[in-house]
Amino acid sequence: MKRKAIALLSGGLDSTLAVKMMLDLGIEVEALNFTSPFCTCTGKNSGCKSEAVRVAQEFDIPIKVVHKGLDYLEIVRNPVHGYGKGVNPCVDCRIYLLKKAKEYMFEIGADFVFTGEVLGQRPMSQRRDTLRVIERESGLEGLLLRPLSARHFEPTIPEKEGWVDRDKLLAIEGRSRSVQMQMAEDLDVKNYPCPAGGCLLTELSFVPKIKDVFNHSEELNLRDFRLLKTGRHFRIGPQSKAIMGRNEADNNQLELARQPGEAALTWLDGNTPVVIVIGTQDRDLLTLSAKILLRYTKAEPGSDCRIELRLNDLKEVFSVVNDMNPESVETYLVSL
Repeated sequence: MKRKAIALLSGGLDSTLAVKMMLDLGIEVEALNFTSPFCTCTGKNSGCKSEAVRVAQEFDIPIKVVHKGLDYLEIVRNPVHGYGKGVNPCVDCRIYLLKKAKEYMFEIGADFVFTGEVLGQRPMSQRRDTLRVIERESGLEGLLLRPLSARHFEPTIPEKEGWVDRDKLLAIEGRSRSVQMQMAEDLDVKNYPCPAGGCLLTELSFVPKIKDVFNHSEELNLRDFRLLKTGRHFRIGPQSKAIMGRNEADNNQLELARQPGEAALTWLDGNTPVVIVIGTQDRDLLTLSAKILLRYTKAEPGSDCRIELRLNDLKEVFSVVNDMNPESVETYLVSL
């Protein structure tokens, strides 16, 4: 009887190799891919999701893409197992993913779950002790196979039952990926992306933006976190934020992201970023946002400047004095 397994497939090198190994061992594989607002992959036709889909298509296996939701944001806000160097709850995140995989395993009648994890490769979530915690708290004890490092661990149920030949599993350990790269060549696995992962939660420069949203949100929503990847962010009030484009791509993205009831500001007399104001809107906050905007233009200090305001169907021009110095502007800056 052919056995079926769920693969956690990011589209990166390790998870791709794990899928290839399982297929070569005669396992029927169905893939799960998870996306979040914190992936560094941003393009519509590139990034984590499309890499995973591409791999699944090349191997001719089904794939389900799952978007991490509000329940995941609560884990980021209050992780049981703490953060890494940033606001990255890597252990809790892994438990979350594997719980979802377990649910899907039962839903489709699969026999076990496998991943591309390698012992010792990541400092927080792939230590021997944390790997055990993750397996236990996900509810997958005995049913979670890590084929690239399997021979460093006790045999799983798939190995004990003979569904998978343990002798054909590997004992890779550590942070170097030289063995995996050689495997990719030997197994004719091509076009895999850079093996390094990409999660904004690990980036120290991103931490203030995350904490600012948590500190000023009564209810979390995914959109607030998606916007964190675009532009400069200024906290202008307890429930208000101005977001300024750094370039034309940011400006276009902010225009697309703007929702009804949110203002957009531009300077009329020169090259200008776009600023959108989200949250509470009032004239004082719009004026403050305009003054912050002028700091990033070539407007003469102390001059009267014409600002165009767009709000719903309203288009209005008002004047603002360019009188904020750089130090004052920076008191509102959350992060670049």
